[in-house]
Amino acid sequence: MIFRIEKKKDNSKGNTLGTNLFFRKITRLLIFLSVLFFLFLLVPVPKFSSPQSTVVLARDGSLLGARIASDGQWRFPASQQLPEKYKTCLLLFEDEYFYFHPGVNPISILRATVQNIRTGNVVSGASTISMQVARMARKAPRTFLNKLWEMVLALRLELAKNKEEILLMYTANAPFGGNIVGLDAASWQYFQRPPKHLTWAEAACLAVLPNAPGLIRPGHNHHILKGKRDRLLHKLFEKGYIDSTELQLSLLEPLPSGKRLLPDKAPHLVDYFWINQPGQRIHTTIDPELQTLAEQVVQRHTVKLLTNHIRHAATLIADIESGQVLAYVGNSRPVDMDDGYNVDMVRAKRSSGSILKPMLYAASLQEGLILPNSLLADVPTRIGSYAPENFYPRFDGAVPADEALSRSLNVPFVRLLRQYGGEKFLKKLSEAGISTLNKGFDHYGLSLILGGGEVTLWDLTGSYASMGRTLIHYTSENSRYRISDFHPLSLTDTVAGEIKFTDHPPVFSAGALWWTFQSMQSLVRPPEEKGWENFSTQQNIAWKTGTSFGFRDAWCIGLNGRFVVGVWVGNASGEGRPGLIGGTVAAPLMFKLFDLLPHGRWFERPYDDLKEVTICQKSGYRAGPNCPSKLLQVPKSVKSSSLCPWHRLVHLTIDRRYRTKITCEPSGKIISEPWFVLPPVMAWYYSKLHSDYRFLPPLKPGCFDEDFLPMAFIYPNPGISVIRPVDLDGKRQSVVFKAVHNNPDAIVFWHLDNQYLGQTQRIHEMEIMPEQGTHQITIVDHDGNRLTRSFKVLF
Repeated sequence: MIFRIEKKKDNSKGNTLGTNLFFRKITRLLIFLSVLFFLFLLVPVPKFSSPQSTVVLARDGSLLGARIASDGQWRFPASQQLPEKYKTCLLLFEDEYFYFHPGVNPISILRATVQNIRTGNVVSGASTISMQVARMARKAPRTFLNKLWEMVLALRLELAKNKEEILLMYTANAPFGGNIVGLDAASWQYFQRPPKHLTWAEAACLAVLPNAPGLIRPGHNHHILKGKRDRLLHKLFEKGYIDSTELQLSLLEPLPSGKRLLPDKAPHLVDYFWINQPGQRIHTTIDPELQTLAEQVVQRHTVKLLTNHIRHAATLIADIESGQVLAYVGNSRPVDMDDGYNVDMVRAKRSSGSILKPMLYAASLQEGLILPNSLLADVPTRIGSYAPENFYPRFDGAVPADEALSRSLNVPFVRLLRQYGGEKFLKKLSEAGISTLNKGFDHYGLSLILGGGEVTLWDLTGSYASMGRTLIHYTSENSRYRISDFHPLSLTDTVAGEIKFTDHPPVFSAGALWWTFQSMQSLVRPPEEKGWENFSTQQNIAWKTGTSFGFRDAWCIGLNGRFVVGVWVGNASGEGRPGLIGGTVAAPLMFKLFDLLPHGRWFERPYDDLKEVTICQKSGYRAGPNCPSKLLQVPKSVKSSSLCPWHRLVHLTIDRRYRTKITCEPSGKIISEPWFVLPPVMAWYYSKLHSDYRFLPPLKPGCFDEDFLPMAFIYPNPGISVIRPVDLDGKRQSVVFKAVHNNPDAIVFWHLDNQYLGQTQRIHEMEIMPEQGTHQITIVDHDGNRLTRSFKVLF
């Protein structure tokens, strides 16, 4: 038997080849899918680049105003969330399975295809919300190919964005009829309220509008729009979102008749953001109720002033602690055909008038140049070619510093600025927040303190708020200063940084500020502001007015421990008007605005920044050895200040008729007593207002050899050039020279270039007619005292 042994066939190689082929196919498929996915990722994510409206909101989220986008569309910036009512209506009407599909709904596509084939028309588009977003972003015509591409874009969109983001994109860019785009714009334009306050009927109406905005926009084809809305309301009822009562009430709600006017509060503030932050949604700190009331008060006040052709007014109200602006009235509403109402006078640069005087007072107190009621000279003054005058051309001779501030006297503060230093004061103003005085002091000169520079209501109100904030924080935070207390006002919520403290005042010391506010609270006011008390409030308010040269600007700033109110009144054109004075047209408005506010506390006394010093009762300076004295708390920063320069010990004869020396009295008996002695010019004016002022007795004849001059020129000033005015008939007029004498009964003899002119007694004024050229005027009193001054006459 022959056995045939067959070799068994080896199939392992074939299996290996099959396996490799399978894996190669899988690999190719994966590569293909990867490439396809990569190409899919290259598909651009739908996005919108259309310009947006500028939207300004109040602190409670209500709309203050808006400005249309640059393409003429009302397209509000997208909100951060959708109200539930509108969201429910939208999904139920447009895309009920929005949360369950990846951007394309196959079931809807199949259903739409069947419906369209049966009817022979396009009755259903099967577009999901994601596909509609893709279409709106492209703005392409509706074709079959574009529909396919929208599906691709919708899938890409779903990959890049979450569902909530896609909903927000849709509602921000959906058309709502006419030039209204987006839910927010539609809600305000049609219903004058934000989307979160829409009723079910209103939400349903806006949910169906984008479906055919050109056909059924409000005001057109009401029956079609109402039918769509009502069908959606019935669906809401069927789905259990509303009950039968809500359904019936919603069906009865009328449709909007068309576009309505948007809110128009704080128009100048809205314009400010439109220019500086266009196309944004700005959430401000404005209190909408206070804003409305403030606008009404300003408007009523402006209407009253219109009889004097004073047309415009502006105001700022801010919280001192935070610096947040609560009301912003940039100008009055138009009441006549005159221009200027569109000018934002909160930001406009205007002459400051006297409104900067409290800052000079505080700075001078802090440095010890003055004490709170030091006497300041108020006499005719000429510094170079500059001769400042008070509002009324009269002089007090000497006036306490705090009274000079409350009465807003010009001459004392011009002299004080010269003493303090112009460049140093400009630096202090810059530190305080005044940003518009950016030239050197040579540009402004000493008139800076009287309105020689331009400021804004925004800066001024912010600076005074910072001054109040510094004092409040010092007394409430263990007598420390916050480094960041001086900062501009804010219109939006800002994130507070780390609070850093210092023992040194960042700008003004607490003690100087407290005394400044005390002086600003004084009831002693200038006569030109007579009548302000008829408008004053029951609150404790520190306030200061200002009037620019030519009666062009009237200012008033007031503050207490909680609020600051800044007011400007005038004409935007710069036209001056008689009676346009801070105390009579701006202060009454400021008081009316304070009446809108809760009462604020008054500033606490900063005891740790005050120290007791002995001061002279008469002069307000630190008491010298011959002064009647009293104790007064002054800023601790006052390291050294001048002793009283005007009290001295005077030696009199026994009958008090003459001043004498002990060597001139055979008996050796004299009377020595302190005497308040002002310089001659100051004494002459001061004595007219203070009947108790005593002039020094004359010197005892033959007793004194020293050179003492009891008299002085008031005019002319040293080195002056005199211009003789021309009368209407062309003739040169005379000029009047003035002098004063310590002895009210003294006789003064006048000479011009050694030619006798005449004599005067009590009132020493001489009318002369000098020719062109250089001259000398000489006066001699009955005791032989002589005084000469040179001057030049120009024609």
